[in-house]
Amino acid sequence: MSLPKLPSFDELPAFDGFTGCAWGVWGKDDQLGTINLLTEEVVRNAAQEIKLGKSVSLNWPLNFPAKPMFGRQAAVHESWRKPNGNVHDDSIQMNTQSGSQWDGLKHYGLAKQKLFYNNTPVDDLHQGRLVIPDPNNVDQSAIRLGIHNWAQHGISGRGVLLDLVKFYTASGGTLPYDPWTTHAIPLQDLLDCAKQQGVSFQHGDILLLRIGFTQRYYSASSEERDSLGGKPETLAGIEQTEDMKRFLWDNHFAAIASDQPTVERWPDPEGHPRLHQTLLALWGMPMGEMFDLEALAKVCGEVGRYTFFFTSWPLTVFGGVASPPNAAAYL
Repeated sequence: MSLPKLPSFDELPAFDGFTGCAWGVWGKDDQLGTINLLTEEVVRNAAQEIKLGKSVSLNWPLNFPAKPMFGRQAAVHESWRKPNGNVHDDSIQMNTQSGSQWDGLKHYGLAKQKLFYNNTPVDDLHQGRLVIPDPNNVDQSAIRLGIHNWAQHGISGRGVLLDLVKFYTASGGTLPYDPWTTHAIPLQDLLDCAKQQGVSFQHGDILLLRIGFTQRYYSASSEERDSLGGKPETLAGIEQTEDMKRFLWDNHFAAIASDQPTVERWPDPEGHPRLHQTLLALWGMPMGEMFDLEALAKVCGEVGRYTFFFTSWPLTVFGGVASPPNAAAYL
């Protein structure tokens, strides 16, 4: 397929101690980041992955986790009966990152430099309540880098699942780490898992990693689940190495997501800057967290195929920081 020639990771310039800065790759005013890879041709070819007509939701219910991590508020759902007695309404109040989510480009910048994607200073990003009374007169500076850009484009293309839980336990053993403790998933394990599953990557793929958080949540005691919201966050995830960054960029994934709350190992070890800074701030790559991959892993295992058509339509919120993914896989 004909895609624009992109620089390799090693060809990208460095920026203030960071390797692999992709600012300007899609233009100095770009607000899509790696979603630019999801061209009409890429989406059209990805639709050929639908062979059986099976559809699988990838959204964890908004109710979970009941006590979110990182000090976030749990979703509050209320319903009520209208006065006529036969009509109901309901409302949802939520932190957009309390459960299944896409981290948007306003979520995480370079910590020391206070810069976000495409060299955007933090002070250029709107904070506080945003009211837009006139849809024909939207202040573009107030919605800069908002999640609405991805929502209006869509995150649709070929999805690839790497079922690391199955990879580690296929021989009958137990998972060699606790998903709720700090543990690094090395790049070699991703490559070996892909080889075992017979998966090769294509430019514009959406990479999904099943690492084990959701499975662990369902098997935990209520005391363990309740403890998540009150203790320091320690989580398994991909390693923060130059080779991992090179792998993610040079394969030109359009997005990455996992069933873990952080995608990357948390916390990061000293001397290894968080991948959130590289993926979101330097590349503009969506990071999906707490996707529900349990049903998808089961279906992929049954049909013996780990690629599929993937769709996600985030909430169209002008200037939004993050959003539930509204994601699905079609096999």
